[in-house]
Amino acid sequence: MEDEKEQVFVGLYDIAPGDETGLDRWEGLPLGFYRKVRVRVHTLEGDLTAWTYVLNDYEGGLPSARYLGIIADAAESAGAPHDYVMDLRKRPC
Repeated sequence: MEDEKEQVFVGLYDIAPGDETGLDRWEGLPLGFYRKVRVRVHTLEGDLTAWTYVLNDYEGGLPSARYLGIIADAAESAGAPHDYVMDLRKRPC
């Protein structure tokens, strides 16, 4: 049986080395809220390695309306399909 692969729409950003530390602080990395994890990403232009922030100690619950709004706005700006953006905007929070 072939493994199913999850597909998601994401925006990838090329971060300058000088900005990486500031982004780490913004995401709470020094406070231990998140950890940075390298992932392999398959894009329309080819495969690459990227990093993402993963929340530590998730105890359940829903994302805030503010957070979902930021994600939906970013997806829309990046050209995500309309139905994908609308699904983000309609999610419970």
